Amino acid sequence: MSWWWSGAIGAAKKRSEEDEAPRGYQSVALILGVTGIVGNSLAEILPLSDTPGGPWKVYGVARRSRPNWNEDHPVEYIQCDISDTAETQSKLSKLADVTHIFYVTWASKPTEEENCEINGLMFRNVLQAVIPNAPNLRHVCLQTGGKQYVGPFELYGKIEAHDPPFTEDLPRLNAPNFYYTLEDVMFEEVAKKEGVTWSVHRPDVIFGFSPYSLMNLIVTISVYAAICKHEGAPLIFRGTKEAWNGYAIASDADLIAEHEIWACVDPNAQNEAFNIHNGDLFKWKHLWRILAEEYGIEEHGFEEGESSITFTEAMKDKEPVWEEIVKKNQLLPNKLEQVGGWWFADLIFGGPGIVTNLNKTKEHGFLGFRNSKKSFVSWLDKMKDYKVVP
Repeated sequence: MSWWWSGAIGAAKKRSEEDEAPRGYQSVALILGVTGIVGNSLAEILPLSDTPGGPWKVYGVARRSRPNWNEDHPVEYIQCDISDTAETQSKLSKLADVTHIFYVTWASKPTEEENCEINGLMFRNVLQAVIPNAPNLRHVCLQTGGKQYVGPFELYGKIEAHDPPFTEDLPRLNAPNFYYTLEDVMFEEVAKKEGVTWSVHRPDVIFGFSPYSLMNLIVTISVYAAICKHEGAPLIFRGTKEAWNGYAIASDADLIAEHEIWACVDPNAQNEAFNIHNGDLFKWKHLWRILAEEYGIEEHGFEEGESSITFTEAMKDKEPVWEEIVKKNQLLPNKLEQVGGWWFADLIFGGPGIVTNLNKTKEHGFLGFRNSKKSFVSWLDKMKDYKVVP
C-alpha cells in the first residue's frame, strides 16, 4: 500500500500514539507557519516513523508564542517574526542542520501590492537566513493556491481569468499577485545554491485545523453555526445560489502535507508546480445539512433575499454573543475576529468555485485522495475536541 493511501482520515493521530522516538534523523524540516492550517498537519505527520524521508527532526516557526493545541507535536518551536529581517537572521541562521524548508505561511494586507511587498520580504528573509548556513539543504517547498489562476482577491470578477479547469502550465495573469512574487523570490534565492530543488503546491479551499489560520473556512462556518444555535436562528447559507447548488472542490490539510512531503523526496516531483485537492466533488448544500445536524439546527438552507445578506454583515455585532458562547462552553479564549473569517466565507460563497486539474500530480506519481464529506466532519470534530467551537 502506498504511504499516502494509509494516511486516511485520523491515521496520523493513531500512528503518533504508536510511534517511538527515532534513534537518528535522516532529514530535518523547517516549517514556516507551523500553527497554520497546513503547518499544523506537517507538524503532526513529519515526525511519524513511516513518513518518507525520515526519521525527521522538525523545527516549527510561528510569530506568536506556542499554543497549547500545538504542544503535543514533537517539534522544536521557534517564535520568530519573519517580517523582521534582523530577527529572522538571528534565529534561523543558526539552524545549520536543515535539509528541507516548508513555507506554508502568509501575511494579509489591504492591497495586493502590499501583499506582494510583505510576503516577498518574509520569504526572502527566511531563505537568506537559511540557504547560506545550511550546507545540507536539499529542497524548498512553497505553498500557494488557486489564486494563481484567477488573480488576487481584490480583483475577483474584475479581470479576465483563465478558462477552467486550471492546469499548472497556464501563464501568469496580468495583475499583481503575491503568489507570483513568492515564486520569483524562491527561484532567485534557490539558484544561489547548487543542488537545491523546489516544488510549488496549489491547493483549493483547505479543510483543516487551526484557530490561527487566516482562511479556515470550517472554523468560520462552525462559529457561525454556533451563534445561530445560541440565538435560536436558522442556519442560512449566506452565499449565491450558484455556490449553493454548484459543484465544489476542497483540499484536506493532511493530504496537502503528504503531497508536499512526497515532492520533497520523490525526484519525479522536484522543480515542478502542482495542483492538489481531494480528487472528488461535493455541493455546499449537502455539507450545509451536515453542519446543521452537527449543531442541532432544524431550519437551514438557502433562502432568496435572506441569503444575500453576507456573513460580514450578519456577524458584525456578534462579539458579545460569541463571548457568551465561549464562557458557557469553556472554549479557548479566542475573539470573534480571530476565528470568524467572514470576508473569506463571503469570497468562497460569492460565486462558482475554482476547478483545478489533477492530471499532472497523478502523472508524476502522487495518487493520494480524500473523501471531502468525511474530511469536513473530521476537522469539525477536531475543532470541537480542542474547544475551538462548541
